[in-house]
Amino acid sequence: MRRVHGMTNDESITNDEKADDTVRRIRHSCFITFPGFLDFARNGKNGVQNLYSAVTTHFRFGFVALTCLVASSDTFGESASAHPGHANRLAHEKSPYLLQHAHNPVDWYPWGQEAFEKARRENKPIFLSIGYSTCHWCHVMAHESFENEEIAAIMNREFVNVKVDREERPDVDRVYMTFVQATTGGGGWPMSVWLTPDLKPFVGGTYFPPEDRYGQPAFKSVLERIATAWKQDHDKIVEQGSKIVDVLRESQSAAPFDGKIDPSVLDAAFKQIDRSYDPKEGGFGNAPKFPRPVTLNFLMRFYARDSTGDSGKHALDMALFTLGKMAAGGMHDHVGGGFHRYSVDRYWHVPHFEKMLYDQAQLAVAYLDAFQITKDRRHESVARDILDYVDRDMASKDGAFFSAEDADSPVVAGIADPPHSKIAEGAFYVWTKKEIDDALGDTADIFDFHYGVQPHGNAPEGSDPHDEFRGKNILIERHTIRETAEHFKKSEQEIRESLAKSREKLFAIRSKRPRPHLDDKIIAAWNGLMISAYARGARVLDDPRYLEIATRAENFLRANLYDRSHRILYRNYREGRSDIEGFADDYAFVIQGLLDLYEASFDVEWLKLATELQETEDRLFFDEKNGGYFSTSGNDQSVFLRIKDDNDGAEPAASSVAALNLLRLSQIRNDQSMSERARKTIGALATTLSHFPSAMPQMLVVLDYSLSKPRQIVISGKKDAPDTKALLNEVHRHFLPKTILLLADGGEGQKYLGEKNEAIRAMSPVDAKPAAYVCQNFTCKAPVTEPKQLAELLKL
Repeated sequence: MRRVHGMTNDESITNDEKADDTVRRIRHSCFITFPGFLDFARNGKNGVQNLYSAVTTHFRFGFVALTCLVASSDTFGESASAHPGHANRLAHEKSPYLLQHAHNPVDWYPWGQEAFEKARRENKPIFLSIGYSTCHWCHVMAHESFENEEIAAIMNREFVNVKVDREERPDVDRVYMTFVQATTGGGGWPMSVWLTPDLKPFVGGTYFPPEDRYGQPAFKSVLERIATAWKQDHDKIVEQGSKIVDVLRESQSAAPFDGKIDPSVLDAAFKQIDRSYDPKEGGFGNAPKFPRPVTLNFLMRFYARDSTGDSGKHALDMALFTLGKMAAGGMHDHVGGGFHRYSVDRYWHVPHFEKMLYDQAQLAVAYLDAFQITKDRRHESVARDILDYVDRDMASKDGAFFSAEDADSPVVAGIADPPHSKIAEGAFYVWTKKEIDDALGDTADIFDFHYGVQPHGNAPEGSDPHDEFRGKNILIERHTIRETAEHFKKSEQEIRESLAKSREKLFAIRSKRPRPHLDDKIIAAWNGLMISAYARGARVLDDPRYLEIATRAENFLRANLYDRSHRILYRNYREGRSDIEGFADDYAFVIQGLLDLYEASFDVEWLKLATELQETEDRLFFDEKNGGYFSTSGNDQSVFLRIKDDNDGAEPAASSVAALNLLRLSQIRNDQSMSERARKTIGALATTLSHFPSAMPQMLVVLDYSLSKPRQIVISGKKDAPDTKALLNEVHRHFLPKTILLLADGGEGQKYLGEKNEAIRAMSPVDAKPAAYVCQNFTCKAPVTEPKQLAELLKL
């Protein structure tokens, strides 16, 4: 298949030694064998690339060896059909994903006591299906199986069927994904897991087809065999489920690492990343390619450690080349802005067209970092492109940000042909050459040359085996502005203007097409990431509009997802606040957004809220014994496993972001207990950092920060005074990843900062002129009042 079929959306990297050990213990506890799965789980050290390669090559979307549970392929008799037009319990939910299944003939339940009690009362296994509303293969399995009356009848008769939106309930998703990955070597969505009535997993997998194919059994056959096994070997399955849970719990309770974590870990991670680097096309590994901004963050900060050394320069080259290739590629929406989820080929050309908020947020920051380092306006342009897209298409009228746009959309007349169904992936984004030529007229030749438009379509060989994009073009910059200018004997400025006008025309045409589905959930964690991006954009690009956008979003979160009386966050909002309390990543990402928003606005109310939230995060999630942050509070007894994420994937791990927040807050609040919790958090993940450091690039950023002397820049002056702004703008010109920026404004802001920090209390303008203090551990050099003087200090 062209897409990553039934696979993970967040390029999770598994510590294969840990996974192998868990697999071995589950095998032993279940007295079963896993033919074909152990070699899959052990498929090399290169995490996601090997995992995906194995899946796309062999089409193994396995489930826990059914042969150990089911010895025969008995079929069931005919079932009564479900009633057409049936509305199940999901019709009362707010999640877009659950609502997509509200009219399935399957008698779905949301995750909760009603479903669990029914399973216990009737002694039926639970079929748990986990996905999200913009998941392509979730749609496929829904259409093929969950809308099928015959399959639904089997499901309703033999199982209690539960649907979970992984974006609403990442806690449930993490637990059962841990099981699926440990027992099959892979994982993804839709995730399909069978549980005992007391929620212990015994069979798991991802996508199942409606009939036997790709070496997979038909979903109907799987249902029938599991139902038979449950009836014939009920006690054995229950015992097996209990043993599996014990093994999973043991895997999450390893003793802390006794060794020392030192700077050599950073060098080891750099070498691991370098070995997977693609010097021809950028990125890491082969197809499919994911952006993985956390890796780019690490590389640019590794460069900042030693900007003159060969390793530092190479780290920067890898990051910049990758960012350039992604920006030129088809994964970048050249007409409407923003980035798609990943590329199915090594060239960044044919994307999985879904757009996720967390990608936009992190990639915007990566391009802003690149712009600060290089002053290359191309990086600025891409950062603005992302930020403007999100503000236009993914922002609510109240200022918060929606979650995602789907990959699929209705096919329009101009690009339809007989092999296509009415809904197709990428239909909103792709073009025929005739459409482009008709729209652009005399300037079409320039556009076609620059963006690689071909009469028969431009998908590279091997990326479209089912001819989904025959005759279609996915825009990719085949030539640079300079090359295009030389080809048409025009100036580069003329080419830029021509291409910009052409994109505007195509955008107007495209806006009339049916749009992809928008998942309009407002998730606290992802909004925190996006607030960081806009706050950083406001500083680096000196654009007050971005600060306004960030401030509106944070005001929405404070008003709608924060319960001040109990000082707790809630996970998400859609037509009102959900009842799901926030997870560790919600707190960590929102706190990060607040700290970045303070450094853009110098409103100390954001620091006060960040401090409140940090106290709550520590109380609910911090492991006082071993360090690090559990993803859940442990208050929900239906979630039997408390997990500490040890992978910075599509989103950074909560511990990685929380530890950096602590280091920043410890300086602002002069609180050594915070820095101690940060160091303890690093220590909690030391095993991963020692054995496979490139799995946690964001935690490596924290380690680098913790090993360095913290630096503070304090500007003393009125916030809106021109001379104060001049000093701030000079700071913003520089890439200073291990520096905090504070404003001693002579008013309430300085008073708050000075409560815990005597040095800040004493800072003041010099000769009535705003002054900059550059400090280490608040031991400061002589203050300066001119931007040029400040620039010299920042180079030291």
